[in-house]
This record gives sequence, C-alpha cells and structure tokens, in this order.
Amino acid sequence: MNEQISIPVRPLPAGGIGAGSQPSASDGVELTYLAMPSEMQTYRQPVLPEPDEVAGLAPGLALLNSLRHILCGYRAGAMPLVIGLAGLDADNRRLVIDSLGEGEVSVVCTGTREQRAQETRLAGIWRVRSTDGDGQVIRDVLEIADVPGFVRESAFAGSAIRADLAEAAPVGVMNAPGVLAELNEQVERRQRGEMGETYILNLTLLPQSEQDLDYLAGRLGAGAVSILSRGYGNCRITATGLADVWWVQFYNSDDRLILNTLEVTDVPAAALAAQEDIDDSAIRLGEILEALQ
Repeated sequence: MNEQISIPVRPLPAGGIGAGSQPSASDGVELTYLAMPSEMQTYRQPVLPEPDEVAGLAPGLALLNSLRHILCGYRAGAMPLVIGLAGLDADNRRLVIDSLGEGEVSVVCTGTREQRAQETRLAGIWRVRSTDGDGQVIRDVLEIADVPGFVRESAFAGSAIRADLAEAAPVGVMNAPGVLAELNEQVERRQRGEMGETYILNLTLLPQSEQDLDYLAGRLGAGAVSILSRGYGNCRITATGLADVWWVQFYNSDDRLILNTLEVTDVPAAALAAQEDIDDSAIRLGEILEALQ
C-alpha cells in the first residue's frame, strides 16, 4: 500500500448492468441486487524450495523453528515478539520470506520515519520494515502479534481529544455535527477510562449527504496509520486525527462501499489476527518445516 487511504466515499460510475440499469416496474418498485464476489483470497501454501536447495541454509531453518516455538505460546493482545532478519545472509533471508509468503493485510505508518508492515500468509506473523528520510531500510524484522506494535504506538500520537464544533456547518451538512458530538462524548469517556468495548457508529444506517461526509473528513482529519485488508472485497481502515477514532470502510469485489463505520477503539477488530488464526498459523508453520526438512 503506497499511499494513505482516502476517507471520503467515491462516487460510483454508471454501469450497463445491476441496480438502475433496467426500467422500473409499473408499480414504481425497483429491485436492487448486491453484486456477488468475483474472487476471494484464501490461504495458499507458499511455494517452497526443494529439499536439496535448503541444504546449507541452517540459520534460516533455525529461525523458522524459533518462530514456530514462539507462535505456539503467543496469545492475541500480548506485546509483540520480535525476531530480527539482519543477521541472515541473502539466501537464508529468502528462504524465510518465501516460506512465509505474503498475506492479506498491509499497514503503513507515516511520521518522522515511515514504517510498513505486511502480514505473511500465516496470520499473526508480520514483516515490519522502517525506512529513513532517504528511503533506506533501517529496520527489518518479523513480529509475532495480533497487529504490528507501531499501530498501537503511533496511530494517534499527537491526536486531538475533541473535534471542534465551534464553527457553523456549511450548507448541505445535516447529520455530521451530531455524529461528531457523539464521537466527542465516546472519546471523552474513553479518556476517563469508562469505556472498555469498541463503540461503533454505523454511517451506512444514517442519512449522510456528500457534504456530511466531506465535513466529517475535514473535522476528523487523518492520523498516522492506514490499513488495507484484502479478502472478500477490501476493508480500508484509517486512523483519524481524533484520538481512538478509526474510519472503517468495507467494499465488495466490485469496489462498492457496503459498510461505512466510525469505530472508537485502540485497533478495529477487522485489522487484528484472532487467537484461532494464530493457533492455525502455528500448525501450518509446522507443516512447512516438515516439507523443508
């Protein structure tokens, strides 16, 4: 993911099929259909080298074995556990990266240094890299975590704890001020430690004009972290400039927005590897190691 996610909803181009493409019924009632998915990403075994190609790559195999041992004992929500890749030569590093493959979730964090994370095909194992101002990689590690550590550390660094509602809303804005007032209340409760569970405000169920969405985007601003989760369509998650408030948008395989929410939480559940996924990853990594040895 090369750039930050845009929060405002994009208009959809007219098409030749689907809702709106056929004449209305005589009674004025129109049928609308949600497009079926054209593709869905599932687990695929990484392409592994032949056993004779693994000969002499003991450091890479040792790292994978250590990774499996750590994964077996890791509990979702615990502090991330880090294994560095700097000590491996190019061949051993390639063995590790190719064995783990590339998964569905990508994360980028902007700031004084750019940090990027790519989930491997094994949920709960992330490759995390940091670059300096010149684009040079200064950190390259594997993290065992439900989400990379920098997400919780940096998403709301320096964020506001209240959205400004002092100015009058522009023409066309209807419900956005009420949404912001509700978010302010939930953030305040969270700051006081009175709120533990995620609070979700479903914009899909509220009448929202284009001006409402633009107003919300402008008032909330953008935070430092953007997340893209692929699979059944896409889930695009952006930290806003208001503490603990995330903009979460689900799209189907035709890139049509089907769910639009604001979530008050540390990290939305859609971005987290669940414990059962992590346990399954430990089993799959064991199978990969059996195939390599």
